[in-house]
Amino acid sequence: MIFKDLDRVVFAGDSVTDMGRSHPLGEGLGDSLGRGYVRVIENMISTCYPDITIRITNMGTGGNTSRDLLNRFEQDVVDLKPDWVSICIGINDVWRQFDSPAITDCCVLPEEYKDNVEKMILSVKDTVKGIFLLTPYYMEPNKEDKMRARMDEYVEICKKLAEKYNCILVNFQDMYDEYCSIKHSSYISWDRVHPNQIGSTLMAKEFLKKCQFEYYKN
Repeated sequence: MIFKDLDRVVFAGDSVTDMGRSHPLGEGLGDSLGRGYVRVIENMISTCYPDITIRITNMGTGGNTSRDLLNRFEQDVVDLKPDWVSICIGINDVWRQFDSPAITDCCVLPEEYKDNVEKMILSVKDTVKGIFLLTPYYMEPNKEDKMRARMDEYVEICKKLAEKYNCILVNFQDMYDEYCSIKHSSYISWDRVHPNQIGSTLMAKEFLKKCQFEYYKN
């Protein structure tokens, strides 16, 4: 596994990352990490690698766009001096364009989204061991759906930034597309965005695929 003993991994994002984590700092005992994919990742690492202690910090904040996350990135991510950073943002950038189209100042369009995420990457790339870039997603298999088509633009931005800066890309959209070709999205999310425990486990597994993670070690 790519994480080493006492590495600190900071997860930044919106409500999909937050999922009820403790504020202001999401780490420690009890439900401090929330009930989403960050919690499942720690569960799996602690279960399969009991000889390694990883400090996982959840700094997701519900409702955040990339603009919001960028505004707090210095304090909530950089100042924590992480060894690894995970960025999962963009769902609200797109969603606000459809559920609140009249409030244009809440919408983050593709060019700004690219600039925001790029600034986050640049702020940590020289001080961390690695950056995970987790794509936004919409659990809608019909790619002609307007919100799904828009979301795909933001996924493509993540792909290009990951390639440009050698980030570890975790493509949640592709993962959910594959799963929803078998199971309907209502099985894992009531609004096609916020996952239940099944969806959170799928996200954790997709993340750990990129970490040289072994469920059963020799």
